[in-house]
Amino acid sequence: MERFLARLCDTSALQPLPVWEGDTTGHCFTQLVLSALPHALLAVLSACYWGTPRSPDYNLPCSPGWRLRLTASFLLSIFPLLDLLPVALPPGAGPGPVGLEVLAGGVAAVAWISHSLALWVLAHSPHGHSQGPLALALAAFLPAPALVLTLLWHCQRGTLLPPLLPGPLARLCLLILQLAALLAYGLGWAVPGGRQESWAQEPLLPERQETEIAEDGESWLSRFSYAWLTPLLARGAHGELQQPRDICRLPHRLHPTYLARVFQAHWQEGGQLWRALYGAFGRCYLALGLLKLVGTMLGFSGPLLLSLLVGFLEEGQEPLSNGLLYALGLAGGAVLGAVLQNQYGYEVRKVTLQARGAVLNILYRKTLQLGPSRPPAGEALNLLGTDSERLLSFAGSFHEAWGLPLQLAITLYLLHQQVGVAFVGGLILALLLVPVNKVIATRIMASNQEMLQHKDARVKLMTELLSGIRVIKFFGWEQALGARVETCRAQELGRLRVIKYLDAACVYLWAALPVVISIVIFITYVLMGHQLTATKVFTALALVRMLILPLNNFPWVINGLLEAKVSLDRIQRFLDLPNHNPKAYYSQDPPTELSTVVELHEALFSWDPVGTSQETFISHLEVKKGALVGIVGKVGCGKSSLLAAIAGELHRLRGRVAVWGLSNGFGLATQEPWIQFATIRDNILFGKTFDARLYKEVLEACALNDDLSILPAGDRTEVGEKGVTLSGGQRARIALARAVYQEKELYLLDDPLAAVDADVANHLLHRCILGVLSHTTRLLCTHRTEYLEKADLVLLLEAGRLVRAGPPSEILPLVQAVPKVWAEDGQESDSATAQSVRSPEKTKEGLKVEEGASGRLLQEESKKEGAVAFHVYRAYWRAIGTGLALAIFFSLLLMQATRNAADWWLSHWVSQLKTAGNDSQEVAAPITLDSTGLLSAQLLLFSPGSFCTSIFLLPKAAPSGSSDVRFYLTVYATIAGVNSLCTLLRALLFAAGTLRAAATLHRRLLCRVLMAPVTFFDSTPMGRVLNRFSSDVACVDDSLPFILNILLANSVGLLGLLAVLGSGLPWLLLLLPPLSLIYYRVQRRYRASSRELRRLGSLTLSPLYTHLADTLAGLPVLRATGATDRFEEENQRLLELNQRCQFASSATMQWLDIRLQLMGAAVVSAIAGIALVQHQQGLADPGLVGLSLSYALSLTGLLSGLVSSFTQTETMLVSVERLEEYTCDVPQEPQGQPMQLGTGWLTQGSVEFQDVVLVYRPGLPNALDGVTFRVQPGEKLGIVGRTGSGKSSLLLVLFRLLEPSSGRVLLDGVDTSQLELAELRSQLAIIPQEPFLFSGTVRENLDPRGLYEDLALWQAVEQCHLREVITSMGGLDGELGEGGRSLSLGQRQLLCLARALLTDAKVRSCASMRPQQVWTRRQTSCSSRPSANALPTRQC
Repeated sequence: MERFLARLCDTSALQPLPVWEGDTTGHCFTQLVLSALPHALLAVLSACYWGTPRSPDYNLPCSPGWRLRLTASFLLSIFPLLDLLPVALPPGAGPGPVGLEVLAGGVAAVAWISHSLALWVLAHSPHGHSQGPLALALAAFLPAPALVLTLLWHCQRGTLLPPLLPGPLARLCLLILQLAALLAYGLGWAVPGGRQESWAQEPLLPERQETEIAEDGESWLSRFSYAWLTPLLARGAHGELQQPRDICRLPHRLHPTYLARVFQAHWQEGGQLWRALYGAFGRCYLALGLLKLVGTMLGFSGPLLLSLLVGFLEEGQEPLSNGLLYALGLAGGAVLGAVLQNQYGYEVRKVTLQARGAVLNILYRKTLQLGPSRPPAGEALNLLGTDSERLLSFAGSFHEAWGLPLQLAITLYLLHQQVGVAFVGGLILALLLVPVNKVIATRIMASNQEMLQHKDARVKLMTELLSGIRVIKFFGWEQALGARVETCRAQELGRLRVIKYLDAACVYLWAALPVVISIVIFITYVLMGHQLTATKVFTALALVRMLILPLNNFPWVINGLLEAKVSLDRIQRFLDLPNHNPKAYYSQDPPTELSTVVELHEALFSWDPVGTSQETFISHLEVKKGALVGIVGKVGCGKSSLLAAIAGELHRLRGRVAVWGLSNGFGLATQEPWIQFATIRDNILFGKTFDARLYKEVLEACALNDDLSILPAGDRTEVGEKGVTLSGGQRARIALARAVYQEKELYLLDDPLAAVDADVANHLLHRCILGVLSHTTRLLCTHRTEYLEKADLVLLLEAGRLVRAGPPSEILPLVQAVPKVWAEDGQESDSATAQSVRSPEKTKEGLKVEEGASGRLLQEESKKEGAVAFHVYRAYWRAIGTGLALAIFFSLLLMQATRNAADWWLSHWVSQLKTAGNDSQEVAAPITLDSTGLLSAQLLLFSPGSFCTSIFLLPKAAPSGSSDVRFYLTVYATIAGVNSLCTLLRALLFAAGTLRAAATLHRRLLCRVLMAPVTFFDSTPMGRVLNRFSSDVACVDDSLPFILNILLANSVGLLGLLAVLGSGLPWLLLLLPPLSLIYYRVQRRYRASSRELRRLGSLTLSPLYTHLADTLAGLPVLRATGATDRFEEENQRLLELNQRCQFASSATMQWLDIRLQLMGAAVVSAIAGIALVQHQQGLADPGLVGLSLSYALSLTGLLSGLVSSFTQTETMLVSVERLEEYTCDVPQEPQGQPMQLGTGWLTQGSVEFQDVVLVYRPGLPNALDGVTFRVQPGEKLGIVGRTGSGKSSLLLVLFRLLEPSSGRVLLDGVDTSQLELAELRSQLAIIPQEPFLFSGTVRENLDPRGLYEDLALWQAVEQCHLREVITSMGGLDGELGEGGRSLSLGQRQLLCLARALLTDAKVRSCASMRPQQVWTRRQTSCSSRPSANALPTRQC
């Protein structure tokens, strides 16, 4: 290469490329390095933009700035060609050889032609509205220094002085024209872009434009540099990332619709999930292994090239071309390795997101297809949140599973080259730990499975607890059920504790292993008779560290694969659940007679596939078109099961079920009304087009006009989740209105009259069931037999069997008559819309508490902005504990100090060996601390991470010999042992601290949520709260400690490295300020967007949870009305918003990574280039150059890891922030003050309201206005009134769910506001209309606090006639299932009655009881207690 450069530049072979010639730079250096290379870069960069897609208005003329840049670029492509004419003409116009001038001019012409094409394309693309890419504009000015230096050369040579030569003069003029054109180019770039014509077309109030599509249509350079993220990062820097729609749209290949189509092409029902994922995305994922392979190989090229380059500088015998090749190889390998590793991580994340979209989509689709055997909502939510994420961790672990062994093999080979067979001793020690690690991994997997089971139980219990939070507060069970949640949490933390301490053991073993292996290798090497040298020691030490990397990471990789396998099995079990299959369930043949709508023959049904629960058997049943069929029977006889059997919600064990017009669906009003968190109109329309006439008719038929007239926004009023802001009667009528509005031919009505009073029930019967629906077929299940007199057919069920069927005149006399007490007294008080005590309706004023004039109840979830606040860090510090946190930091510093001390001692040992060797060889030059002998470039090369330069003169040890070796090895082993103990201490303390923080944060969150008022739960979707208890708690448990551990390790590593740099070579610290400034600007730009993307990701995950839970709850209604497709589209929309946040977060992380890696590569390359220039001038110091290269490389890598880990830690701390938001900001119920009243303070049971005024919010009318009354002990009081009259407000004030604005409520003369809430509510009892049961045993549901003996429990069960049912379930320890689903609704209500009968409360409140028999029993039980004061608030 030297000869080639000498011929090209017409110089000597000894100095072919002189940098300086006289007072200016060498012309060959200027043309090749300062002109040809920048022009080549400009050509390549410009070519990257040739494929930029056109803008829709590309035919409009360009702006003046773009036109000026195009003109200047075209002229700059012509001038270099014209400049060749004077050069080619004899005698030549200098200043360089013809070949050199032709090469430089040709490259310049090609570059500007390429740039002109790029400018034309960009001017007609969306970039035409701006100045275009900044990088392209900056690249255009890179050749400017060469032009200026050439102009200076002409001035120094006197080109303008006589005699004037035409050749040089012409070249000077062309040079001036090139500079003028370049200046014009700069002016064109400074002019604002945009087409003036397009502004005129914009409206005065422009609509919000949809954000750009990510990545699609971008050039490969933009893809590699993530330039397409610039608009997103700009919005993040300006604080404009406020909602998911501010984020760039997903690429086509990541859109949920595309992913669902691709996945469904490989998915077969009943197939294996992993096979479908492999078929859809596996080939692309496996192809990424090539990137991984090349990146792994390039990882070994860096140290080898560094060694060769420093050897070149040290020896000085190799030709210059070798040095250039080493430097270029180093720079190219660093850049290429950074790009490949970055693209590998980015593409793997894209495949992961593709698989995530497919998995979440198939999970939701499976939910829509589930048969009667359905998992609890908490388990389904865990599949959506936790298991799907664990499953997708496989993508990051699989390629590492083969890449790490490959790195191990290469490292072992290089280690053998250095120390021969001595490395076997260390290898055996490392391999001995593999079985130990396998045992640890097995224990971790087993503990992980148990932890997930406890997590499922906890989330399921929280789901039930939040669903029944009103009843829990009425009964004062917050502490009892909170203790059950804490028990599940304690079991979960017990397994997590095992996992964390086993992880700590892994960290300790593999962190201490490098030093131990090094000692074993060195001792073996010395015992084999070899002499240790600096090169051998530090090369072996570096290779041992490279050996530890795959051994250290491999257990985590295996653990990730095992966790993915566990979650895959859990998801597979869910996908294997039996589907709802209408074609197999229903007969394909229509009913026998044309007039028959429903026909059942010898049909046997059960709630479980094996028939262990109560069966429903219908020998034969035919329902004629247009008939009204009544279904009657005792509580638990199977009335609801019959309707569920017709709806396909049971298992058909045998027989025939035929339904006419099945494809059209049917109207379904379930026993427990299912209401969405939406407006009343949206609930009624349920996706159907609005028809004003039909809508008005339905509202009238369902008696909803009066209710809507008092609501804040009428039918535009939003109702709470599951309709909690409505009364039971309102919910039932809205659900009935939804069914009626669908205009079906067959209606299944499961007791819609139970929750309403006699007047409203009579209205519904005549206006709706016998009116609007008169032309349809109706199956009506009810206990109010007086409303079935006009039925065409009545069915009598008993114990799941159809015992009689006939006209009302034959069947109704067989049913127990209504008690006269009910008939006489009840009708008088039942004149108002029914109320639910479980969900007391809001009065007109009450709804305004949460709803404004717009009627919106659901408030957008709050989202913090900016950096994570200091109080979040302080909260996590306090959760760990100040003492424990300080101990963790002290152990970290001690661990790093001993690690640096070990390396420093090793360097001192080697320096003494080198000094002794030089003395024996009688080297004339004395060895000093700054000599290249001590700081050998090659020994420094292989210890960048923690090598400490010897800065203190230590006394020499004993004369060289075995005692000398033993002395150094003993000291080294002692320091290593201390480091090992510090490492163990740090691992254990960190595990203990993070476990304490996880327990503390969850406990505080649970206590705060349980003490929140009911208004908080009315306006907050359950999914939003569950997201805190599921995803955010999981992050605090696992993800945050993992990233925080890395951050702390990187931080103390950086401190140790800076200490070494500052003490050993202080001049290297001069590189830190500019490097730190660049790093700071990059990470600040990244963090501004990363924080908001993390928060938006959490915000968009909550609606997915809510939507899935809502779907599970309303699945029968969705199928009956044919709304499953609409709900699936809604799920895809919510998933797309969440995927936007996930993808943007991943892309911005890669944006940061590539910039940090390229900065590090640029620093190393610059040092290498300067070293070559100094070598040419004879100024290079190989020792200092080697130190600079090694430490520059390690410093940039460490800063990269520090920034990345800090940013990820900050994003993970968003979960702590969200937990603290609820812990600190959620309002609390006033607890009152403890009073010394004794256990029997409420002896009489008198209730007195004294001028009670209740206002829900200042400025609103009073809900209760000076209410005064007194109830004497033993009195039975009925409370009646129209909707909004304040009936519910009385109960809310009595139980202190709401605090009165003024006035007092006295119980036996004691002011309730002075009592503790627990004490007050323990003395009151309430029987809810809608029963609340939670998963657990009968005993736990009857007596959550464990206050009563079995005899008392059985007496209460006996009084409610449930003994036979409870005995068949296994007695008091029988499991009820989630929500008490093992019992019918009536049996659940009877169990709630038994629960109320257990209490010794002197004041009891009762809702309108749905089964008449329940009311009769309730009155009897109350009358048997002469001291009881019953408040049967029959709010009908």
